[in-house]
Amino acid sequence: MTHRQTRLKRTALAWLMAGTVLPAFAQIPFSPGGSSSAPAPAAVAAGGGIDVAQIKPAVDAAVNAEYGQLDSLYKDIHAHPELAFQETRTAAKLAEEMRKIGFDVTEHVGKTGVVAVYRNGAGPTILVRTELDALPMEEKTGLPYASHVHTKWRGEDVGVAHSCGHDVHMASWVGTAKTLVSLKDRWHGTLVFVAQPAEEVVGGAQAMIDDGFFKRFPKPDYAFALHTGPGPYGSIVFNSGPITSNSDGLEITFKGRGGHGSAPDKTIDPVMMAARFVVDLQSVISREKDPQEFGVVSIGAIQGGSAENIIPDSVLLRGTIRSYKPAVRQKMLDGIRRTAKAVTEMSGAPDAEIKITEGGKAVNNDPAVVARTEAMFKTAFGNDRVLRVPPITASEDFSAFVDAGIPSMFFFIGVNDPQTFFASLKPGAKPLPTNHSPLFAPVPEPSIKTGVTAMSLAVLNALQWNKTAGQ
Repeated sequence: MTHRQTRLKRTALAWLMAGTVLPAFAQIPFSPGGSSSAPAPAAVAAGGGIDVAQIKPAVDAAVNAEYGQLDSLYKDIHAHPELAFQETRTAAKLAEEMRKIGFDVTEHVGKTGVVAVYRNGAGPTILVRTELDALPMEEKTGLPYASHVHTKWRGEDVGVAHSCGHDVHMASWVGTAKTLVSLKDRWHGTLVFVAQPAEEVVGGAQAMIDDGFFKRFPKPDYAFALHTGPGPYGSIVFNSGPITSNSDGLEITFKGRGGHGSAPDKTIDPVMMAARFVVDLQSVISREKDPQEFGVVSIGAIQGGSAENIIPDSVLLRGTIRSYKPAVRQKMLDGIRRTAKAVTEMSGAPDAEIKITEGGKAVNNDPAVVARTEAMFKTAFGNDRVLRVPPITASEDFSAFVDAGIPSMFFFIGVNDPQTFFASLKPGAKPLPTNHSPLFAPVPEPSIKTGVTAMSLAVLNALQWNKTAGQ
């Protein structure tokens, strides 16, 4: 093994250690110094593509010229986050930006979604998606533009923060629109830019589709979306085939007979049933599911009881079910129902009330779209910054657009300073915060510039392809 191969393997393992939220990032080979290897030789897949050497300087110039405005937009959105289906200010701001660029804009699609269309002659129709919503959590970054927003969420007062990077996505989305329109003499086709609500609750994409998205707007030939991840800025990772997991929500209510804690024999204890269920359920994962197939059930909330000496009448459990394959998903669902029934029968209790809420399906990247885009990305960014990775275990509802029959690609961009990132991997060093951490703080300029450049090139490349998918 050469020194270079050893370094890249060591770096890949380091990514795996750091990728708490997006472990797929763990595989990318990336120079700790931030430099990339020489760009890969130009390669154009069947169906055509852009001349990267000819067009990338123009993209870079456009991105540099517009960055000041994008930085202001990013920090404004970051400081004013909104939760799922409440994104009225955010949606209005993006709609205003897109109208300034020259798009035809429709608001309130799927409640708070925005669709912006730009027609530039005959050619493919390309969808570019961003998310609008933030998370119900306090921000603790201490940044000068940090969020101090509070709102009501499910009956509770909560902080609101863009701790998943959707603010980076939105700034990149607007920047991509600006870049493409500034280069409109170099391409022909139609752009459909979608600002989707409620990704964090895995429902906004379907809400837009249910509101007539595919009937009211041009049908895309191809679609792209990006997401932030915990890697070094300037890096891009993706997979061919599944890139995210199936997601289902789980609610189970165990009903017993309450009473005094000193006389448990006079009760049917739902706390015991809930505890037994949580433990026994894991045997489905460890003993019934193929260990080489991904599947996990996590119980994240247990609610029941009001005092230490009162056995309650009922206990509510909430959790999440994740998988890649339908057969694995079904095995886990069957195991949940069977385990719950066994627990109640052991206690002589009524059957548990089980509610499975179907969430987002796995996002599957189209192999042909990935192959064409990958070749272009490697030419544009260099081999050290572009890599295929295994699927991640998180979920996301971009799949609703993909599953409607649009050949698509979903990719990740890193957002951390490379030197800081690699320093965090040293023994005893404190890990960097990842997505959904209250301390998650992307480095704005290089992260947004990477997002705009990568997405602009991906769209420009796809605009050279045939309109019929797969050709």
